[in-house]
Amino acid sequence: MNTSATSPLHTAPPTSSALDEETARAELYGLLASLYYAPPTPELLAQLQVAATEAPAAGGFLQEPWQQLVGVARGMTAPQIADEFDALFGGVGKPEVVVYGSHHLSGFLNEKPLAELRTDLARLGLARDEAMHETEDHIAYLCEVMRYLIASDDVAVANLTQQRQFFTAHLQPWAPAFFDGLAAHPKARFYAALATLSAAFVSVEAQGFDLLA
Repeated sequence: MNTSATSPLHTAPPTSSALDEETARAELYGLLASLYYAPPTPELLAQLQVAATEAPAAGGFLQEPWQQLVGVARGMTAPQIADEFDALFGGVGKPEVVVYGSHHLSGFLNEKPLAELRTDLARLGLARDEAMHETEDHIAYLCEVMRYLIASDDVAVANLTQQRQFFTAHLQPWAPAFFDGLAAHPKARFYAALATLSAAFVSVEAQGFDLLA
């Protein structure tokens, strides 16, 4: 994607609950974006395997799912997780798990939800990197936009109002059900743990944004 920083995804997992809340939020969104975009590299998996297991964001609600993810990561190899990624999200034809918001919201790919998302991205001055083949409603892309809206130095877009608007329009309507379905998928192990953490995180985010309403 292109958010002025054009790398599709961040790779550093959150490692300390002492990080300030906004930095922790941005890093966790970046980690989710990375792991939903592609299986972890051996370097990223190694980081996860030695990560501290205290809560990756302020408060203790995320501590248990974070510990579960780190524990699963410690018991798997990068090739095993890559195979799981391909089994869930790859393959010929319709994948086992569809990662595009338009599909979940309308039943079809490249439908009205994607057009609405592109309108909002243009308003924010954001565009998909040409190197990224997936459409902008990919769950990884949406997480990366949220990371940018938290971490960017551009205060015109990196503020709670913009975060809340984007989250409630493009993540909240479908991501919780997507994560719950992935967590329950029989072929998911690493990604079941990631989905459980993701569901807990978006629940915390939703509660926080509700307080701004």
